[in-house]
Amino acid sequence: MTDSLDGLSSFLAVAQHKSFTAAASEVGVTPTAMSQKIKLLERRLGVVLFQRTTRHVALTDAGQTLFERLRPALRDVEDALTALSDYRGRPSGKLRLTAPRTSCTWPVAPLVARMREAYPELTVEVSLDDAFVDIVASGFDAGIRLGDSVEKDMVRVPISKHSSWSIVGSPAYLAKMGRPSKPEDLLRHHAVRQRMIATGVVYRWELERRGKEITIDVPGGIVVNDIRLMVALVREGSGLAYVPDEEVEADLAAGRLERVLESFVTKGPGLCLYFPERTQEQPKMRALIETVKRLRPSR
Repeated sequence: MTDSLDGLSSFLAVAQHKSFTAAASEVGVTPTAMSQKIKLLERRLGVVLFQRTTRHVALTDAGQTLFERLRPALRDVEDALTALSDYRGRPSGKLRLTAPRTSCTWPVAPLVARMREAYPELTVEVSLDDAFVDIVASGFDAGIRLGDSVEKDMVRVPISKHSSWSIVGSPAYLAKMGRPSKPEDLLRHHAVRQRMIATGVVYRWELERRGKEITIDVPGGIVVNDIRLMVALVREGSGLAYVPDEEVEADLAAGRLERVLESFVTKGPGLCLYFPERTQEQPKMRALIETVKRLRPSR
């Protein structure tokens, strides 16, 4: 079926210039090709749009009516194309990010603050979720996750080289139950355990001794799926927990929590920004990538 808009751009060019030659030059075709386009349009519409002589081109009544109706629409189209050019030049619109709850202090807070400061026309929307998120299906521009959990077909920009974790307990709990000195001692302790949202599995603690990985299923009568709740329960003396360092820095500094088995805890995979390859040339994505690179630690 013929496109109902076919030929209208040629009509508008001739109507504005009152010349087939000038219109053809603007569109990038020959005057003969332009004349043929108008003839085909007139034939399809069933009306004559132009009065033509060897020296003059004028609109017929039908052509004038069509031109007057199309001019406002043409302005709308030009405005739309101008607005679209904004997306090619500077970050604007909405940037939607998904990130795990444990990273809401770093790197999300400074990242969002820097983006808004540098690009005030950009709206940044952040959704915190520890579960796996399909960013394409869910309408996100990019995500932040641990590197080993990101899909293979995504572009990754490292944020941190590794993540640091600790086994922590309250001073009152450790005074009561004793400090474990080796991984096996954990079997005589109580853990506030974490159920992984992405898999539904209760996490078994991964440690290392002399280069060999050890997995300990620490017993415990409390299972939660939120790390901040885990930390709060540990502060209450409910047991030990295996948590990211950034979640307990303030508690450790204030003496509310203490580390144990530090020499057996290994570094984890670092955080990364990830996104589909096809989106990285958008101005808002280029701005996001550069901001991440400026903010990430040098070591």
